[in-house]
Amino acid sequence: MRTKTLLRQIQLIALAVICFFAGQPVPARTTMNTTLDVTKDPHSFANTSEVVVTHLELDLEVDFASKRLTGKASLRMNNKAGARRLYLDTRDLTIHRVTVGSSESPATYSLGDPVPYLGRSLMINITPEADRVNVYYTTSPEAAALQWLEPSQTAGGKRPFLFTQSQAILARTWIPCQDSPGVRMTYTARVKVPPDLMAVMSASNSTKKSADGLYHFQMTQPVPSYLLALAVGDLEFRAVGKRSGVYAEPGVIKKAAWELADMERMIAAAESLYGPYRWERYDVIVLPPSFPFGGMENPRLTFATPTILAGDRSLVALIAHELAHSWSGNLVTNATWNDFWLNEGFTTYFERRIMEVVYGKSYAEMLAQLGYQELQRAIAELGPTHPDTRLRLDLSGRDPDEGLTEIPYEKGALFLRWLEETVGRAKWDAFLRSYFDRFAFQSMTTDGFLQYLRQHLLSHDPALEARLRIDRWIDQPGLPPDAPQPRSREFDRVEAQVKLWQSGKSARTLKTAGWTTHHWLHFLRTLPQPLTRQQMADLDKAFKFTQSGNSEILFAWLMLAVATQYEPAYPALEKFLTGMGRRKFLRPLYTELAKTPNGAQMARRIYERARPTYHAISRQTIDAILKWGH
Repeated sequence: MRTKTLLRQIQLIALAVICFFAGQPVPARTTMNTTLDVTKDPHSFANTSEVVVTHLELDLEVDFASKRLTGKASLRMNNKAGARRLYLDTRDLTIHRVTVGSSESPATYSLGDPVPYLGRSLMINITPEADRVNVYYTTSPEAAALQWLEPSQTAGGKRPFLFTQSQAILARTWIPCQDSPGVRMTYTARVKVPPDLMAVMSASNSTKKSADGLYHFQMTQPVPSYLLALAVGDLEFRAVGKRSGVYAEPGVIKKAAWELADMERMIAAAESLYGPYRWERYDVIVLPPSFPFGGMENPRLTFATPTILAGDRSLVALIAHELAHSWSGNLVTNATWNDFWLNEGFTTYFERRIMEVVYGKSYAEMLAQLGYQELQRAIAELGPTHPDTRLRLDLSGRDPDEGLTEIPYEKGALFLRWLEETVGRAKWDAFLRSYFDRFAFQSMTTDGFLQYLRQHLLSHDPALEARLRIDRWIDQPGLPPDAPQPRSREFDRVEAQVKLWQSGKSARTLKTAGWTTHHWLHFLRTLPQPLTRQQMADLDKAFKFTQSGNSEILFAWLMLAVATQYEPAYPALEKFLTGMGRRKFLRPLYTELAKTPNGAQMARRIYERARPTYHAISRQTIDAILKWGH
C-alpha cells in the first residue's frame, strides 16, 4: 500500500470517528477516486491491471457528407506497473497514426483480430515513463454508436442530426479507449460541426450556437467510457430551473420545456433523500424518434426519447429515473456489466422514491405495481430457472446488451424495497446515503456492495441476515417466495371497472374520470384474455385507444391488437413502428407479430421500410427476432 493512500485512509477514518462522536453525518467525499485498481472486465481488451487511462482529450470534426468523425484522441495514463504496452478497445475505427507523449514521438502499434461484439484490440508500444498516447483516427459510417439522420428524419426537416449511444460497449466504435465501466476518466473536447448546427456533450455545454461551428467541452468529474456522449443538430436551449434546462429542435423545444418543467423539483427531492447533486447542472436533450432507449443517463445531459412527450407530464418518471442515475450509476458505477443491477436496480428504486416525494405515495405505488407486472412478465418469458433472472449476471462471451432485460431493473429495485421494508426506511436511507458518499466516483462490484451491506447494515444482527437470505436474490433465478408484492389501492378501482365490463357492461358506461396513464396501463394489462374483435371494437370506440397520443398507452393497446388480429389498429401499428425506434416498444411488438405467419409477413414488410431509420442497437435486436438476412 502506498504511503499517500494509507495516510488518506487514516484521515478519513479519523474524520468518521470525530463525526460519530459529534453526532454528525460523515460529509460527502470531495476528492475523486484515488484507487487505480480495476476489476477484470470480460468485455474489454484493456490491460487495466498495468495501465489506467485517467484523462481524455478529444479533437474531432463531424462530417455529415461522409458520415464520419475524424480527429485525435489523446489519452493521459497512469502506468502503475511500468508496462511497455498499452491495450485499448476499438471497433471499426481506421487508425492513421499513433504517437506517444506531448512531443508526439511516433509509436509502433498493431490491431488484433476482430472478435464479435468486442471489436479489435489496439496495442501500442510505450515506455514506462510515457504519460500519454495520441491516436489519430476516423470512424466508420457504420459505427454502431453513431446514428446519422437525414433532415427528413428530424422534427424540423431541414438539417441533419447526429447522436451517439455508447452504452454498453459502443464507445469504442467512435473513440479508442479503455471501454470498461470500471475505468473512470475526466475529459475535454473540441468539436467542429457545420456552422448552422449545435454540438452538445455529456459535459459543460453552451446554450447558444457558435458562429464558427467550434465547441469546447469539459468534464471535470471522472466518468466511465459508456457515459461519453455527443449530439449535433439544429438545437435550441430553454431553462426550466436555476440548474436545469432542455435542448431540443426548435419545433419541439416549447413542448419539451413544458413537459419537463418539474425537473428542478425532482433534483431537490433526490438531494433530500441521498445527498447533494454533484454534477453542477442537470439538462435534458430530447432527441429525434429513432433514439433506441427511453433515456440515457449521460452526466449533465440526459438523452431522452420524444415518446415521453405525452402532453400531460404523465411519463416524466423516465426523467426521475435518469436523474437518479446521477447517484446510482454515474456516481457509483457497476464495475462490469455482470453487475448491471447495481446501476439499474438502485436507480429504479431511487426513481420511485423521487416520484413519491414529488407526486405522492399513491403515485409511486402505481409505478411499483406496474414494474412488478413487468418483472413477472420478464421472468415468464425467460423462464423461472433461466440464469439471466439472477441479479448477478454472467455475460462472458456474450454481448452485454443481452443483459438489458427488466430483471436488473425490477428485481434489483424489489430487492432494495425488501431491504427497506425489513430494516426500516430511516435506517435504510441512512445506509444508502452513506453508500453513495463513501463510494462516490468509484466503481462497485456485487461482492463489494454485499460486503459493505453486511458491515454497515447487518453486522450486528445475524438473525436479520439469515432471514434476508440475500443469496436467493443475488445468485438464484426467479423471485424468492417472500418477495414484496407492491399493491396500489388506486388499481382496485380499475379492476372493479374491468369486472363490470366483463359482466357485459358497455365500455362507454365505465367510470374512468380522473384516470392517469398508470390507471389506463393497468386497465389494459388486466383485461381478460383472449379478447374478441368485437370486444376490442367496443373498447376502441369508447376510449379511442388507436388514436392515443400517449406512447405507453398506444403500445399496450397495439400489443392487444396484434394478439387479437384487430385490423382497424393496423395502420396505427405501422405508423408507430415506422415513426420511432425505441427498443422497449419495438421488441415486444415485433415478437408478437412474428408468432403467426400473417403477422410475420406484416412485420417483415414494415421492418424493411423502417430498418434504415432504426439505431444499430434496435436493428440488432429486431434482426434476431425476424431472422433478417437469413
